[in-house]
Amino acid sequence: MSIKKLYRTKVEESFPDEIKIVLGDQEMDYHKVQSLRYGENPHQPAAYYAPKEGKLTVGAMKILKTGKGGLSRTNIEDMNNAMNIVRYFDEAACAIMKHVNPSGVAAARKGDSLKSVFKRAWESDSVAAFGCVAGFNKTVDKETAEEIMKNYVEAVVAPGYAPEALPVFEQKKDIRIIQIDNIYASSRFVGDDQWPLDISTMTDGSFVLSTPMLTRIKGVSDLRWVTERKGTEKESLDLLFAWYVNLNVRSNGVVLADDKQTLGIGTGQQDRVIAVKQALQKAEDRGHKDRLKDAVLASDGFFPFRDSIDALAKFGVKACCQPGGSIKDDEVVAACNEHRIAMAFTDERCFRHF
Repeated sequence: MSIKKLYRTKVEESFPDEIKIVLGDQEMDYHKVQSLRYGENPHQPAAYYAPKEGKLTVGAMKILKTGKGGLSRTNIEDMNNAMNIVRYFDEAACAIMKHVNPSGVAAARKGDSLKSVFKRAWESDSVAAFGCVAGFNKTVDKETAEEIMKNYVEAVVAPGYAPEALPVFEQKKDIRIIQIDNIYASSRFVGDDQWPLDISTMTDGSFVLSTPMLTRIKGVSDLRWVTERKGTEKESLDLLFAWYVNLNVRSNGVVLADDKQTLGIGTGQQDRVIAVKQALQKAEDRGHKDRLKDAVLASDGFFPFRDSIDALAKFGVKACCQPGGSIKDDEVVAACNEHRIAMAFTDERCFRHF
C-alpha cells in the first residue's frame, strides 16, 4: 500500500471497550468513544477513551461531518489544545493548530466579527496554517464557514454551528466538523479544582502523575511590573492575551502579539534566545515586521541572559512578560530599562512538554 493511501486508511485496533483507572481509593471508569484512523503515525493503531461521568468536552464530541477515514490521534490532540487556548477568552477567539502548537491565534476587538477573528488568526502565519485544525469558542456562522472554505483546513472544532453554516462545509469531502461543549467547565486558574490529573507515560510503562497546569494570571493586575517604564493599558492587555496563548505552546515557548493577534510564535526550542529569534523571524517573514514596534512578547520561562532582550530591542518590541527567577534577573531588568522595554513578572512558569 502506498504511503499516500495509508494516510486515508483506518488501522484496525483491538484495545478493550472499557478501562478502569484506580488512584488510591478513587476509581475512574472509561469507555471507548471510538477507534481512531491511526495514532501519531499511520502504522500505529489507536483508540480514544472518555470518562463515563463528568462534564465532558472532547470526550463527548459530536462528529457532524467526517472525512479521510475518520479522526487520528493528532486531530484530537490539535482539537483539544485549540479549545484549551480559546477557553481563556470571553470574547470570540480562534486558534489555528498545527502539530499541537498554535500557528496563529486571534481574539475579537470591539466590533470584530467571528469571520474577522478567523482571518486574523490565519494571517498570523498563513504558511504554517495550511492543513490546520481551526478551533473557536463561539458558534460558527455562515460567513465564517465560507471564509474557512477558502483555505485548506483539515478540521473545525467549535461549541456550535449555525444551521446555514453546515451546508457550506459540504463543498469539500475531507473536512471534518466537530462540536465540543462545556469548554468553560474545565479548570483554568489557580484555586480551581486540580482535575483532571496529567499522566505522562515513559518508554517502559512507568509514568509521571501531576496536577494540571493552572495559571494565577486572571487579569492584568496580576502582572508585576519590574522596570522603570510600566506597560500601557494596550500592552498589558496584549501581554495577557499572549500569556494565555503561551499556556499551550510547547516549551521553550514565546509568543509575539499585537492587538489581540499573534505575530510570531517560537516553540520547542532548546534555548530561549533561539525561540525569541524564531518568533521575530516568523513575524518578519509573514509580513508583520512593521507591527513589531507596537508588539509585546510573553515567555513561558525566565530569560537567563539579556540576549533575548537585545533581540527584542532590535525590532522595537515595546513590552514583555516572563516568570522571573533567574540569577541574572537584575541584568535582564537593566537591559529592559536600557532599551525602554516594559517588563512584568508573572511569578509562575508555564512550561508545556506535551
